[in-house]
Amino acid sequence: MLEYALVNEAAMVVVTGEIGSGKTTIVRHILGKYSNDAVVGLIANTHKAFGDLMQWVSMAFGLVHEGKDKVTLYHNFVNFLIGEYARGKRTILIVDEAQNMDVDTLEELRVLSNINADKNLVLQLVLVGQPGLRATLRKPELEQFAQRILVDYHLDALDVRETRAYILHRLLVAGGRPEIFSREAADLIHELSGGIPRLINSLCDQSLVYAYADQRAKVTTRVVKELVADKKSRSLFGAGKINYVAVGETAPVDYLKPN
Repeated sequence: MLEYALVNEAAMVVVTGEIGSGKTTIVRHILGKYSNDAVVGLIANTHKAFGDLMQWVSMAFGLVHEGKDKVTLYHNFVNFLIGEYARGKRTILIVDEAQNMDVDTLEELRVLSNINADKNLVLQLVLVGQPGLRATLRKPELEQFAQRILVDYHLDALDVRETRAYILHRLLVAGGRPEIFSREAADLIHELSGGIPRLINSLCDQSLVYAYADQRAKVTTRVVKELVADKKSRSLFGAGKINYVAVGETAPVDYLKPN
């Protein structure tokens, strides 16, 4: 969908997903393929307390912003866009963690898209954020913004088969043996992580450390359960949507005991 949006010059793109689902990784990977055809800027600090939007836009593209008022910043940015377009390059602005932006700031972004005139697309906006961004964009006052979104995609968590394939892929890329993780261990890691790649990475990494410490050649469910029991006893897990505590509390008592 991202490739489609970029190839077909979509003015606005929205990508959402849970924390750790890989949104930023995917966006940066895709945009890296277009680095020769476009100038890419990234805004990562989206909280209103961090300052004015045009200042962050200017910083994203290396434009002078200190001591400039909004009108000057906007004028300089338009000139920058026109200059890049004259060189045959599009300008892509990525806004990460966009769920932190309020309605007024999002409306400012919409106004920026007005720079695109007729069929001449000089600026593409890619908004990346958590599911709350979608709820914000459904507000009546952002109807004009929503109408300009050509591509809208939500990145779901991995299912159990995808989790197995993901673990296998990372092992093979790293030059490891595919049988290091048992099928049952991979399935348990999926259950604990909820299919979120960042949590899968963390669980797998720590499981490898536990297996190595015990001089085991394979990560089994026993290793994963020992890891969870250890971490749970230290109260390190239990915040947000992580499933570690849920597994420990709702499963039978012997679930966390080594088989």
